[in-house]
Amino acid sequence: MTPIALAPSPDTRQVLVTDFDGTLWSHDYYLLFTDRYGGPETLRAWHDYRRGEITHFEAMRRIYAAAAPGEAALKELLRNHCLGPAVRAGAERLHVAGWSLVIVSAGSLWYIEQLLAEAGLLAEVHSNPGHVIEGRLCLRRPEGTPYPSEQNGIDKGAVVREWQARGCTVAFSGDGYPDVEPAVLVPADLRFARGYLAEELTLQNRSEEHTSELQSHSDLVCRLLLEKK
Repeated sequence: MTPIALAPSPDTRQVLVTDFDGTLWSHDYYLLFTDRYGGPETLRAWHDYRRGEITHFEAMRRIYAAAAPGEAALKELLRNHCLGPAVRAGAERLHVAGWSLVIVSAGSLWYIEQLLAEAGLLAEVHSNPGHVIEGRLCLRRPEGTPYPSEQNGIDKGAVVREWQARGCTVAFSGDGYPDVEPAVLVPADLRFARGYLAEELTLQNRSEEHTSELQSHSDLVCRLLLEKK
């Protein structure tokens, strides 16, 4: 499989900044994990986050630390839920249209890099490092990142602002709680939302006609190209 190079270059003028879980990837790794290995501790971590008692990063850290299924079992969740050919096809269209891809995720590099490699996609990725230690996926905060966030590990809004400051056309796609700030930084015709993000934008009266309810990544790419013709 020939890799598709989507990482930005010095000549980049158009950048899609996208969430990963539930957006570029149709699955959410923490949900796959909790469905298989979850229990009271994983539920408590998420509820504590939603009550504002702990950060999103800490919730993810506690969820993955709650069970030790082993590295093989953790990877098996990925093998059964790959990115799929539609994502690669969409990425090819993105590349031909001159867009670069920057992934911003409050999840973990541990599974994101594996899924991208399997799909043959080369992109710039900002997320939280993870390592399997004694059978557990252990998350840690990224060191040396120019986009640190106490809440999520990675400041997605800062990534969007950086590319805007470079004079690039920036689009954003997302679905979750950490995606609200970066979404409202981009023009409505370059904003692609689903799930909680779409609902929140509607509540904020920001659901302009160009805000798209994302069905799949390939749908996102088609809409993006259509808007920019």
